Amino acid sequence: MRNPEEYLDPTAVPLFRKGKEIFDVVHKIAELIPNDDDSPLQHIKANMISDAALLTVKVAGACSGDLYDIRMEAAAIIRKAARDLMVTNHSLEMFDFKDVAYFEIVRGLLEEYRLLFIDWVASFDQWNYITDRWGLFNPPGVSPFDKDPDDDIPFDPEMPDDDN
Repeated sequence: MRNPEEYLDPTAVPLFRKGKEIFDVVHKIAELIPNDDDSPLQHIKANMISDAALLTVKVAGACSGDLYDIRMEAAAIIRKAARDLMVTNHSLEMFDFKDVAYFEIVRGLLEEYRLLFIDWVASFDQWNYITDRWGLFNPPGVSPFDKDPDDDIPFDPEMPDDDN
């Protein structure tokens, strides 16, 4: 098991570093797309850069938000971005991007990323959570209809703060 302190600095997370590598390669490929404002390739270019950026941005966000549901939400967004990137080569081919073969490099890196992603998600602390009332990102065994134990803590707005 990894030291939880390792996750406070996203650059210490192997998934973040692999995401940065993917972003750098995607950015280089995007530079090969001609700057023609009317071309559908411009839209594809913007999407692939955005998807590649999410591979690091969401890892960094999950590192700063230690709660299970926050991390799982970031993981779901990362998964979608990675899967969208994985099929970008088809769009590039469709619009006759001449250097589409370079995208196979990205696909190989994404497979490496996927394996790191599995380990990263498995490292999430399932006991550090707030119940997700939407029901999507609860740890196993937690229902969105479970009673929140914090509801039993009395709240008195007239009670002075201990800090004063």
